Amino acid sequence: MGRVQIDDFVAGYLGGAASVIVGHPLDTVKARLQAGQGYGNTFKCILRVYRNENVAGFFKGMSFPLASIAIYNSVVFGVFSNAQRFISQHRPTDRKRSPDIIDLTIASMLAGLVSVGIGGPVDLVKIKLQMQTSLPVGLSLNRKTSLLYYQATYRGPIHCVYCILKKDGFTGMYRGAGAMILRDVPGYCVYFIPYTYICEWLTLDHHSTPSAFSVWLAGGIAGAISWGTATPMDVVKTRLQADNLYKQKYKGVKDCISQSYQNEGLQVFFRGITVNAVRGFPMSAVMFLTYELSLKALKTRKESD
Repeated sequence: MGRVQIDDFVAGYLGGAASVIVGHPLDTVKARLQAGQGYGNTFKCILRVYRNENVAGFFKGMSFPLASIAIYNSVVFGVFSNAQRFISQHRPTDRKRSPDIIDLTIASMLAGLVSVGIGGPVDLVKIKLQMQTSLPVGLSLNRKTSLLYYQATYRGPIHCVYCILKKDGFTGMYRGAGAMILRDVPGYCVYFIPYTYICEWLTLDHHSTPSAFSVWLAGGIAGAISWGTATPMDVVKTRLQADNLYKQKYKGVKDCISQSYQNEGLQVFFRGITVNAVRGFPMSAVMFLTYELSLKALKTRKESD
């Protein structure tokens, strides 16, 4: 069992790292659209980030999730696979067929709950760093306006964590966790379930291992579906986490939903949905493909030893 856990950890790190590198630029655009001001549509947001911050602006806040993705991914994939296996072994014998929708649903929900425990602080720090250069309401960027003031809040991920802990203590690291639970529990259901069934459907011989293309396509479709449907609660989570550390605008999930709806209407909860869906495909496709190929390579190497 220990060897399997090491394999999952390594494969989870590689898959997660690949997904972060591929998806982070659009994730930055998504965060600016959802919590920033004056960015307009997706295309205008991309142009503004590039003009003001160059290419480096799209990778702002990437170091922290990249460094922590090993633990996050290994735990999420480990909980999902082990929970699914455990449930399958203890269900009635007349239902012993694979895959089973009930098994997948329960395992996905558990993975979603566990993911918040690890991913909450990671997401919080990432959002804080991504939003550093967003300008206050009513303030336009011109030659006389320096971005140095807005960039000086956090000097990096470690300093960001220090500021949050100093201001709000350990619980401050889980700001937006309620919205994240409401996003990730159903989100992982429409992530792992479509992936599993699409993979099986694309595999002509259901007893064989899915091809690399099947894994890539199934992962991409599952990612697009999951991130697209998760957008409303993702908007709430992003706004709560991007809130000013010393002058918070939102008291919680309910208050954030209420204020956002009253000020910007129902459409605000679908802000960034295009970016989410488009970004979800390559990000998840790369993650699942890298994860599966890494596991296969590790197993092949051990068998040859």
